[in-house]
Amino acid sequence: MRTHPLVIVDGVRTPFCKMGTDLAGVDAEELGRIAVNALLSETGIDPGIVDEVIFGCVGQPPHAPNLARVIALNAGLPNSVRAVTVQRNCASGFEALTQAAEKLAAGSGEVFIVGGAESMSRAPFLFSDRARKNWTQLFKQRSLGGRLSAMRRFRGNDFVPRPALKLALQDPICGLAMGDTAEVLARDFKITRDQQDHFALQSHARALAAQEKLAEEIRPVFPGLGVKDLVERDNGVRTPDQLKKIGRLRPVFDTRTGSVTAGNASQITDGAVALLVVSEAVAEKYDLPVLGTLREWHYSGCEPERMGLGPVYAIHEVLRKTGIALSDIDLVEVNEAFAVQLLAVAQALESQAFARNHLGQDRAVGSLDTDRLNVNGGAIALGHPVGATGARLALTTLKELHRRGQNRALVSACIGGGQGAALYLERNPS
Repeated sequence: MRTHPLVIVDGVRTPFCKMGTDLAGVDAEELGRIAVNALLSETGIDPGIVDEVIFGCVGQPPHAPNLARVIALNAGLPNSVRAVTVQRNCASGFEALTQAAEKLAAGSGEVFIVGGAESMSRAPFLFSDRARKNWTQLFKQRSLGGRLSAMRRFRGNDFVPRPALKLALQDPICGLAMGDTAEVLARDFKITRDQQDHFALQSHARALAAQEKLAEEIRPVFPGLGVKDLVERDNGVRTPDQLKKIGRLRPVFDTRTGSVTAGNASQITDGAVALLVVSEAVAEKYDLPVLGTLREWHYSGCEPERMGLGPVYAIHEVLRKTGIALSDIDLVEVNEAFAVQLLAVAQALESQAFARNHLGQDRAVGSLDTDRLNVNGGAIALGHPVGATGARLALTTLKELHRRGQNRALVSACIGGGQGAALYLERNPS
């Protein structure tokens, strides 16, 4: 395992709220500032000893292109504290954490604030290339005649914008939307609509039962700056009464024979997470509490059209590096991009044929026991603010290890574009 482990001191997050709802009026940098300010206040860490702020964000705001730097300065960190924004699609929150570990190993800092922030509500709308050219020509004109001439080039569809979020969820290599890649897995692994809906219901039930536990990691967003009322909890979790119609929802991607619906897929969400991570030496020097330790990690590549299987490859590599069997892991968190995606991952991990054909191994990786998998629900119920999700998975899992008095956790996610990420965490720093 890594010779310079990174210690996670503590972490907090904002509520996760569905796109267009309670946090829709708040920019990503403000969500990040709220999380970082709460983290600084609660840990009592001197902002002056922070070496760097590393934040994940997938849809970086045009007005804050280095989001991490804006968050750092707005949160009151000194000008001398450097900051960088990272982007690895759905694993951007993981990337922030592992980049801090890599910088620690390279001798480039010992104290980091890492995490992620995403406002999917505020993803911009884009004009076509033709419209861009017409607008450019219009802005160049100085005379009234020139402007009128430029305006005559416009056509009606030049004023119809395209949602950037929709474009971002379309893979440019295989040409499939993320939901279409989920439908590929449903066919490959023969996973039914009923199985997917059952998993989605379980996610909501577990998240609903875990509300008090999840509240321990959430810090409120107070009225002002785009928020009318106090926001204290995730707003995507549904009660049994609210879920009665899940089986009647229509498929979104393959509308004729598909099985992926809005009810068995992750929610499009706004939110932010911040973690304080340091070297073991710093933790000892300042007598900081230890939430957990990042011991190992791996990022893997796979077919873009089967991007949901990325966790299988990454989990396999992390277990190989650590020498630990999947059965020895106390808690496992796999991001619920789609119910079918996680169900396919579970099948592939248990499949000897998959191990032989795709991992070069004679034995299957192991079983994802349901009683230790996503025990507090997942993105189907809690939401998936893509730049922040990885940090949320690490935070939620480490806190749950403490509650249970357990020591080993594995967190993983599929990544749009055909990748997978997996992190091995321990509760005990020794």
